[in-house]
Order: sequence, then structure tokens, then C-alpha cells
Amino acid sequence: MAATALAFVCQDWQPPFAVEVDNFRFTPRIQRLNELEAQTRVKLNYLDQIAKFWEIQGSSLKIPNVERRILDLYSLSKVVLEEGGYESICKDRRWARVAQRLAYPSGKNIGSLLRAHYERIIYPYEMYQSGANLVCTARPFESEEKDKEYKPHSIPLRQAVQPSKLNTYGRRAKRLQQDDLEACPSLASAVAPLPEHGPLSWPEPTEEDIEKNPELKKLQIYGAGPKMLGLGLVAKDKTLRKKDKEGPECPPTVVVKDEPPGVEPKPEPGSPRTFLDPKEELRHSPEPCTKMTMRLRRNHSSNQFIESYVCRICSRGDEDDKLLLCDACDDNYHIFCLLPPLPEIPKGIWRCPKCVMAECKRPPEAFGFEQATREYTLQSFGEMADAFKADYFNMPVHMVPTELVEKEFWRLVNSIEEDVTVEYGADIHSKEFGSGFPISDGKRKLSPEEEEYAQSGWNLNVMPVLKQSVLCHINADISGMKVPWLYVGMVFSAFCWHIEDHWSYSINYLHWGEPKTWYGVPSFAAEHLEEVMKKLTPELFESQPDLLHQLVTLMNPNTLMAHGVPVVRTNQCAGEFVITFPRAYHSGFNQGYNFAEAVNFCTADWLPAGRQCIEHYRRLRRYCVFSHEELICKMAACPEKLDLNLAAAVHKEMFILVQEERKLRKALLEKGITEAEREAFELLPDDERQCDKCKTTCFLSALACYDCPPHLVCLYHMDDLCKCPRSRQYLRYRYTLDELPAMLHKLKVRAESFDTWANKVRVALEVEDGRKRTLEELRALESEARERRFPENELLHRLKVVLSQAERCVSEALGLISSQETGVPTSPLTVEELRAFLEQMSQLPCVMHQIGEVQALLAEVEAWQVEARAALGALPAGVVQLRGLLERGARLGVAVPEGQQLEQQAAQAAWLEEVKRAVRGPRGHIPLPELRGLVAAGTSVAPSPAVDKAMAELHELLAIAQRWEEKAQMCLEARQKHPPAMLEAIITEAENVPVQLPNIQALKEALAKARAWIADVEEIQNGDHYPCLDDLEGLVAVGLALPVRLDELRHLEVQVGAAHSWRDRAARTFLKRNSAYSLLEVLCPCADAGSDGARRRREQEPGLYKLDTESLGLSAQDLRDPGAVILAFKEGEQKEKEGMLRRRHTNTQHPPAPGAPACVCGQPPGPSMLQCQLCQDWFHAGCVAWPRLGAQRPSPAWWEWDAKVLCPLCQRSRRPRLETILALLVALQKLPVRLPEGEALQCLTERAITWQHRARHLLASPELAGPLEQLAALRQRLTGDAGALREASCNEQHKVSVENGDAAAPEKNGPYATDLEVLCLALPRLQGPVLELGEGPFRALDELLVEGDLLEVTLDEAQSAWRLAQAARPPPVATFRLLLELEAAERQGARARGPERRRKRRPERTDPAPPSQEELEPKRSRGAEAGPPEDSPPPPLDPNTHHQPPGL
Repeated sequence: MAATALAFVCQDWQPPFAVEVDNFRFTPRIQRLNELEAQTRVKLNYLDQIAKFWEIQGSSLKIPNVERRILDLYSLSKVVLEEGGYESICKDRRWARVAQRLAYPSGKNIGSLLRAHYERIIYPYEMYQSGANLVCTARPFESEEKDKEYKPHSIPLRQAVQPSKLNTYGRRAKRLQQDDLEACPSLASAVAPLPEHGPLSWPEPTEEDIEKNPELKKLQIYGAGPKMLGLGLVAKDKTLRKKDKEGPECPPTVVVKDEPPGVEPKPEPGSPRTFLDPKEELRHSPEPCTKMTMRLRRNHSSNQFIESYVCRICSRGDEDDKLLLCDACDDNYHIFCLLPPLPEIPKGIWRCPKCVMAECKRPPEAFGFEQATREYTLQSFGEMADAFKADYFNMPVHMVPTELVEKEFWRLVNSIEEDVTVEYGADIHSKEFGSGFPISDGKRKLSPEEEEYAQSGWNLNVMPVLKQSVLCHINADISGMKVPWLYVGMVFSAFCWHIEDHWSYSINYLHWGEPKTWYGVPSFAAEHLEEVMKKLTPELFESQPDLLHQLVTLMNPNTLMAHGVPVVRTNQCAGEFVITFPRAYHSGFNQGYNFAEAVNFCTADWLPAGRQCIEHYRRLRRYCVFSHEELICKMAACPEKLDLNLAAAVHKEMFILVQEERKLRKALLEKGITEAEREAFELLPDDERQCDKCKTTCFLSALACYDCPPHLVCLYHMDDLCKCPRSRQYLRYRYTLDELPAMLHKLKVRAESFDTWANKVRVALEVEDGRKRTLEELRALESEARERRFPENELLHRLKVVLSQAERCVSEALGLISSQETGVPTSPLTVEELRAFLEQMSQLPCVMHQIGEVQALLAEVEAWQVEARAALGALPAGVVQLRGLLERGARLGVAVPEGQQLEQQAAQAAWLEEVKRAVRGPRGHIPLPELRGLVAAGTSVAPSPAVDKAMAELHELLAIAQRWEEKAQMCLEARQKHPPAMLEAIITEAENVPVQLPNIQALKEALAKARAWIADVEEIQNGDHYPCLDDLEGLVAVGLALPVRLDELRHLEVQVGAAHSWRDRAARTFLKRNSAYSLLEVLCPCADAGSDGARRRREQEPGLYKLDTESLGLSAQDLRDPGAVILAFKEGEQKEKEGMLRRRHTNTQHPPAPGAPACVCGQPPGPSMLQCQLCQDWFHAGCVAWPRLGAQRPSPAWWEWDAKVLCPLCQRSRRPRLETILALLVALQKLPVRLPEGEALQCLTERAITWQHRARHLLASPELAGPLEQLAALRQRLTGDAGALREASCNEQHKVSVENGDAAAPEKNGPYATDLEVLCLALPRLQGPVLELGEGPFRALDELLVEGDLLEVTLDEAQSAWRLAQAARPPPVATFRLLLELEAAERQGARARGPERRRKRRPERTDPAPPSQEELEPKRSRGAEAGPPEDSPPPPLDPNTHHQPPGL
């Protein structure tokens, strides 16, 4: 489609759809398919005229069927006319030939049938058309009931509307005014308003109709395709269409009544002044009238009355009862004067022959499209379009083949039987509704992708205003040309044959949807197409000469091609562009629902076509969209801004324009018009500077008259301005004749600057003058082309190529020269490449200053080649000589074949020397990696006999070395270890191989380590003391890692295992569950027990606390010395005792202040706190383990109640009994290994036994022996009274329950609850102290208890001393009460949680309490806060502190 249209798709160019779908609303136009095709429309118009004729006669047209198809009345009439007419055919009996030409079969007497149909339907109409005074009284086809009644299409009724003058988007101004009608009589008759009561009028919409139908207000467009003007609706008085339903059913009359003078009679309904629609008139079924009533006018003379009601044929007014009155023109006829005469007055409406002939000869109205009455969104229109297509083809829309749609479209277009109507959203203004392409208009922020498409030249909003486009020099936004129009199509919606305004290019982009089928005709065949369409449908062009400019007419492409018009077609799919060329007619239709966008553009080659289009418009008297002269002059005014091709094209057009203007102004002078004035035509509206004759928009000049200011003509129609004298006419010009050549000269300079530049470039490149230019001169020519924006051309391309080659040669030459001077190698050239490079430099059409140095380099290379050949011929040569030649050749920067040969020989010699030095050198054994490197290097050396021999020796040596390496590797990795003797034998044999083997060396090192390990074991076993566990563990770890079988290793592993087993047993004995202390820390005394900060940091910052062994001053070496351990332990005991005494004194003298940190958790003290018996510090009940009095089942002797509270910092272990510790010591004596924990356990045992002896001695002293006996007697007495105490307690409890209104239910409480209640009731009765001790014995007893509490051992003497000291004091009733309240709260919480979560308590106090939260956490990872212990009571209920235990 190169000459007509170009269809293509831009790969990877898919712009986003930018239309706001929700706000996009449009009103489509209605298209009736069979009215689009020209020949079909002619047939429909003919049928409408015949139907109108018979309708006037009071009959309806029924089209007969002949041979099962509707008779084509138009073709029948045309064939009869072509065959000589009705009389000639009847005379020659050629009706059979007529049937044959209409493609009817012969032999069925169809000719006679066609004659009968012609006589009854067409012949009366043809007679009236010819002007014969014939009244047809027959009713056509009354006898044939099967004939189909024809309903007129009423094309004139639908489309007899004028364009609106209010359309702001139209390209032309003030179209179809009275001047236009005068200039084109046929057009004037087509669009002139009908008389109110003429022969036949058509109803027009009234104001009420417009108000009721708001869609009528929106009608602004009609006509298919782009660039159709709007239309307006003028309402008429609706009373003009009223008719009296109750009036007489005879021809309308006026009843004459006597009225007062000066008052005119009012016409009755049905008056001839009132227009009646023919269809409404035909609905009347009047009875015959026996007498015609005369219509009289008041204020008319009798003569006028007589002259008005006389027969137009005989000019007599007698026999008025037989005088017929025409219902259209009010003329009178006698029924007997008509030809043929009428026997009686006809029924219904009657028109005279003159009115019938006038009505039948009325030309048809201009055809156009009407607007739909519904407004659509894209979604609603798409749903309607898809539903229509799916229903029509009875299949999904995407499965309908394009060929089927095309075939069905042309069938419907050519059919007069099927009326299919579709809707087409055409010519939708993108400026108002939004473009489908992204636009940078600032209304919304675009994404980077949208910004890219918004700036692209393929964006139809950008293309018309590109620098290469002529339209960018037009300032106005011409809708449809510079501003795109949108098209929303459905299946069968079509755009008719047309060319673009000003014969410009057009481009159409299909955003999405189904394809669009295009038909195109090349520009050279445009006039041929017009001639064919005028020839085939002259009736349409007679009434509408500019029919092809209205975009409302189709013609089948097959018909056009049958008459020699070349037609091409294509299917435009989504994402594809279609470009039409100047004056290339095109049309098409849509395959389905789609969305397209189109715009015009003009390039430099369009300018001649644009000028020819203006001449064509001038002949047709058609309005211009813009002034072509103004466009040319505007571009000529700024030639430096023009593209070169555009400047050349504008220069040619400007030259033609200037010559034509000179000729016209000369003719004007010859006519005697000398007055002139300058006029800035570009500032005037287009409608104020249009030629009154040809409608061309003037710019360079125009002729005006002083006496006729509104009139204006171009100089081509200087004789058509007015009839005023020439002296009153004057020239209005834009430029003088002197200014135009100046503009032309600037264009010429711009256009011819390329020729001057091209001549310089041609001379420089071809060296025509024998002088080579320098590079600077060639660069200046290239820069000139860039500055003047010369287009890409062959000369510029050659210049750029020469410059590129010259610059590359200069760069390579400088690189060669600099590599020789600096010694820095560059990519070398071969000798042939160097010679070719030198030849290229000499052939360049510019001066090359480096050519001499390149020639010298070539000579040096050739000399080096000679020397290299001599060295190669004198082999074997030394490595030094070869390396010297190679270095000299490398500095040349040129690759020569001899250089590669020299490199091969030098590599061979160097490798052989390296092999000789490595294998036979004084170093002895060669490393295995070096041997492998020599073998690998030998493979890259060129083969020779010496090289092959050396390689064989190296391969053999490498095989032997690898075999010994594999054997050594097996020894190193074997699961079954070998004895040292076997490994020593392998090493001895492998040392005979002259290669350094890594695995053999590793095996040798392992054997040496094994011997050293054996020596260490022997030294430890032969020492004075048992070995330490750490030493044995180190030896075992080293022995296991050695790849040597060691017999002593198993014995050491057994000793280490036994030591670990004893330590685990000791840890289970001493350490609490999840204890934060190690076994050694528990066994050693706490040397910093008196430091309050250290004790708290131990719980809050365990990572900063030192081990007990470190605080004792023991290093790792000291732990191996038993004497140092014992000495340090003794010193630690003393420090621990002194520190604890200081701590007790401090806590006693300074109790914790309110708000200050207390306890191990660091929180402020609460209302209920427990005091540690050892350190005298205070702790929250939830942070320490406290004794359960109810679980102990205490005796009546209150001093035996175990209420001692030790904090987790003072009681660090389980404190096993001494008997258990002695059993551990017995097991320790059996171990042949020394452990630090064992040394510490011995010290702890000695300390415990020493304390036990002191306690027994003190308790047996006279000062304490007597009190002990008193306590025993008192306990025995109290035990006897225990029953009375329990009974009294129960009675008191029962009494309290009765007083409170509770029934006695002892079975509800368990035994534990009863014990707690008994204990609680017994607290007020406790008395004490029960014995008295002297100050000395009491102090000694207290000191002994402090030392005993420091021991991590449980002794019976400590319990006896504790009871004695407690009996000597008043009973701690507050402590007892607090402990009982805590235990009661704990049991109550346990019952609330359920039996499954209740925990058992051991009845004996000696059982260690459950570990606290601090003890459960790792020692060095505990935080600042400590949670409650595992068996501690539930959290307190006091809202002020969570450490306060709940009360009962």
C-alpha cells in the first residue's frame, strides 16, 4: 500500500491507555448500512420518490416479487430507459430482452410480467416526470396480496437539517450561509426550508420536542469520517402540525361566518393554511363529497373572489359542484377538464397534476448521519457492541472470522431489503474527552513510562508538531488535523470514501479492540475514482456536487476495480498504525468493538500537493481549513529554523507563489486599481478574509471596495467583487513586491547552502584541485553541516567516514610511535597490516603528518626480520640471544612470523634448563608441586627430541612420587591405625625418591608427635603425684588425633572416664537443679562474702563476677599443687568468716531504707519481707525459699519449729550430710587421678569435721548441757499436752465458725489445713524464752551457728545448736505468722489450679528447698531481675509491689 496507505506496527512500542474510562461519555452517530452505498442509496431514493408519488395519489407502494426475489424497480426503469423507452420496447416487443438484462431466466414469460409491473407502478410516475397531465386513478397491485408493502426510508425527512453555527470545533466558519446557497443553486434547493403549506412539507422538531429530548441539544456532528461540521435544530411552532380529528372527512374547508367589521375570520381546523402530514392525511377515510364548499376571504372583492375560484384549464367558475380544489396549492379544476376526466369527486386528499409533478421532481435532500439519542460510556458501548455482534453471528465475538464480517458487511450495504443499523462514535474531540496517549499537560503526574510515551514522536499529539512537520508552523489548534480525534467503533460501523483536508497525510493508531478493515486508492487514481462514482450515481452528485467531501458515501471496491480503479486493502490490528498519503482516497469499516485515534500531519513533500489542493478548492468554492499562503510565508520568514529539505521545498513553493502574485498584481494595475493598503491578514479571523467568490482564505493580497466594506475577493476573482467603479476598489496586501524577493532570497541561501557545502566536500574528498586538506579543514566542513542542520546524505556520510578513518589512523600511528619510545606494548599489528595501514594513510584525502614515522617503523621491522631468520638458521642458539631478539621485536609493536618461531625456541630452551636445574641440581629433592608444574609447562612447549626425552623422565618420576603419596595418604586416613614401626619403614623407603612428598612429610611429623606423646605419658606415670585430670584429658585428645596406634591411649581414656564419673556424682550430690554455680565454686569458701556490691552483682551482673577459685588466688598451675590448694582454702575460710560477720553487723545496724534497692532482684522492700538468718539481709518472699511449717507437722515445742530462712547467696548447694561426703571421699581415694574438686572436697570435709568437734565440745560443756536437758524434759511434757492443745484449738475454731454463722464441717478441710489452723490459733499462747543462757555461752553458741551456716554440709549438731539458741530467745511469732500465711496462700492457689498441678512437699526440713529463679538461670547469663522460685508462693496481691505475699 505504498502509494495509498502504509500499515505497520512499532515493535516494543505499547503506550498505556490514558483515557479516563469512567469519565469518557459520548453520543455516537447512527449508520443505516444500506444507505451508505452510493448505488443502493440511489435505488432507495428512487423507491422513496415512487412511494411518495403513489402516496400523493392515495395509495401505498407494494413492491412485487418476481422469481422469489423483490423486483428492482430502479434497475427496471433504468433498463427500460436504456432500451429506448416504454413505447419503443412495446413496439418492438423487447420485454424478454429487458428480463434478460435483469438476470431473469428465459422461457417463463417473465417479460410480460415485468411489462405489467412497469405499466402499473413506474409508467405513471415516469409520465408525471415528463410533465404529462395524467391523473392515475388506479391502485397499484391491489390484486396481489403477496406483494410486500414498501415503507419509505424518509432520508430527506431524517437528514434535511442545516449545520450549526455554534460548533467551536469545526474547521471552517460560517458554512452553508445564504451566499453559499446562491453560489450553488442545487445545494440551495437541497437545504432550503420548505414552505409551511407547499405541495409537500416535512415536520420539523419543535421547542417542546427539543426540551423533552435532551439528546437533541447535544447533536453537533453529522457525516461519517473525520472533519464533519455540527448541525443545529430550529424549532417550529407545533400548532402548524395540528389537525382537527373531529373535522369533516372530505377535503378541508373553511366555513364562512358573519363577523363584525375589522375582525378576520379564524380558520377552522383542517384549513388549507394548516399543513397536514401526508401519512396523517392518508389515514383519513373520507366519504365522497357531493358539493365543494367555497372558501371565502373577508376584505376580498367579489372580482378577486371570482378570479380565485375558477378552473385553471377552462378559466370558468360555473358548475362549482364539480370544481375540485387542490389540497396543496388551492388551485381549482373541473373534474371533466382533467385528462382523463374524473367521473366523480375523488375521496380523501387530492392534488392537481402540477403539484404532483413538482413534488416528484423535488431534488433529494443532502445526505448525512443523525446522532443517537443515548449517551454511552466505553463499557456500556462495548457491552452493546459485543452483544450485537454475538447475536448477529450467533457465536462469540472473538471467533468470528474477518472474512465473514467483510462479506456480510458488503452484502448488507448493497441490500435494499435488509435495514441494519449500527452506531459509530466518530470524530470525538480528544481536547475535550482526553487522548488515548499520555499527555504532559500538567493535570496529573506521569510515571516514567508514561513520560517516555508522552514525549515520543509516535504520540499522535506530538507528531503533527514535530520540527519536520509543516503543521508545527500553524499556531491554531485545528481539531482533527493538529489535535487528534477519537473513534469508538462496533461491528459494521464504517467510514466512507474520503480524502483528508488539504490533501494532507493522516495517521491512525488502533489502541485496542478488534481489527479495522481499510480500503485505499492511490493518489494518481483519485480523479478516476471520482469520475467512476459520478458516472455510476449521477443522481447523487447532481443534488450534492461535493458529496465525496461529506464522508457519507461508500462504493463497493469490486465495483471500482471493475471500472479500472486500483484498490488495495488491509486489516489494522490493535497496536498498529495506518498512514494515508496525500489525496489517497480511503474508506473502511470496523470488525468489532475497538478504540482508535487519528490525526493529520504534513511533511516537506506535501507542499506541492497542498498548493494543488487549494487550486482544487478554489474551483469547487470550498472553504479552507487554513491559509496555504500564510503557512508558506510564515516558514519563509524564518528560514534558519527550517529543516534543509523543508527549506528547499518551501523555496520552490515560495518562488511559484511570488511569480503568481506578480502576475496577479500586474493584472490589477492594468485594470486601473492603484489604491493599496497594508493589512495583517494573520490577525483577522478566517471568515473576515475569505473570498466571496471561491471561499479561499486570503493572505498575500485581496481586493476590497470602499463602498462595499463587507465584501472581499481574491485576485483571481477581481472582476467579481462588485459593480462599483475601479477607483473605489483598492488592494489590501500583506507584503510588498520588494519584500517577497527578500524572503525568497533568504530561503534560497538556506536551501542552496547545502549545494555550496556539498561542492566543498566533493572537492576535498576527491582532491580535484590536487591539494589534500588537513584534518582541521575536514572537521570544519563536518561542523558546518551539523550547525546548519543539513540532512543525512551521501556526502556527509563519506565525510564522516573519512574523518573517522583519518582519526583512527592518527591514533594508531601515535600508538605505534609511543610504544617504541616508552616501551609500553600495544596491540601489535602484523607486517601485512602495517603495510596496509601505511597504504591506507597514503590513500586518505587529507594530510597525514605521521606517515614518515610509520615508514621508518616498517623499515626497522623488515631489518629485524632478516636478523631473526639468521638466528633461526643457526640453531641451537642460546636462551640469552633469543631473549634479546624477542625483546627488540616486542619494542617494535609489530607481530611478525619469525617472532613466534623465536618464542617457541626460547620457550624450549628455558624449559629444558629449568628441568635440568630442578632434577639434577644441588638441591636434592624436588618439591612435588614443582614437578607437576614442570610437567604442565612441558605440554605447552613446542615438541622436540630433547623436550620429549625430558618429559618421559618427568612422567616416570611423577608416577613414582604419586604412588608413595597415595600410600602415605592411606596411612593418614586409615580407620585402622598402624603401629609406629610400620610407619617408620614406609617413611624410610619413601625417602629414596628424589621428590619432596607432602604426605610422607605429614606422616613423618605424625610419627614424631607419637613418640613425644609416649614420652609424656611415661613421664606422668613415673611422677611423685597422681596426674591431674586436665593433663590426662590433654594427652587423650592429642593421642586420638594422631594417625598412629598407641597402646597407652586406652588406659588413659579409662582413667579420664572414671574421673568424670566421680565428678558427675559429686555434682549431683551438691549442686541444685539448674544451679548457676559449678561444683568447684560450691566446694570452695566464698572469700568475698562480706562485700555487698559483689554479692548483688553476682545476681544482677553475673558476667562481671569472678570464680571462687579466682577469688581464692588460685591459678591453673596452683590447682595442680595440693599444698597450694589447702593453703588457699584455709585463707578463704578465714576471709569468708570475717566478711560474713561484717555483713551481719552492717545489715543489723542499717536495715534497708524504703525505696532503696533490696533483695537479689534489686527492687524496693515490700511490706512482708523475710530475713536471712546468716547474713541478716532482707528478701522478698517470692525471691527466696522459705520453710513450710505445716508440712513439718511441728511438735508442741515451738523452738523446734524450723523457721530458719537462708538466702540463695548464703545457701549455694544442697548441703548433703557428712556421711554422704565421706562416701565420695572413699571413692576419690580409689582414683589414680587428681581433681581440683577432690582437693576442695577434702578441705571442706576437714572443715566440717573440725566444726563438728567444736560443736560437740561446746554442747557438752556445763553451761549448755544443763539447758539441753531442760529442753528435753520440757519437750516431753509438752508432747503429753499436745492432745489437749489440739482439742482446745478445734473448739475455738468451732466457736469462731458458729459466731460467724457457718455450720461446722470439719471434713471439708484436709489435715494440712487443720495443722495450719491449729498453729495459727496456738501462736498467741507461745511463751518464751523457755530457758536462760549466760552471755558468754550464748555468744559462743551464736558464733558457732554462724560458722555452721557457712558450711555447705548438713550436720545434726547444727540443728541442736539452732534449737537451743531459739529457745533462749522469745518466740518469733511474727515470723511464724508470716510463714503460715504464705503457706496458706500457697495451698489455696494450688487448690484453685486443680489437683493435677498440686505439688508434694517433703515432711522433713532437711530436704533441700526447691531452687530459686536465680539458681535456675545460668550463672553468667542472669539479668538484673530474678523471678520467684519454683516452689515459692504465688505473686503478691498488693498493687504497690509484686513481692508482697498475700494475707489470709
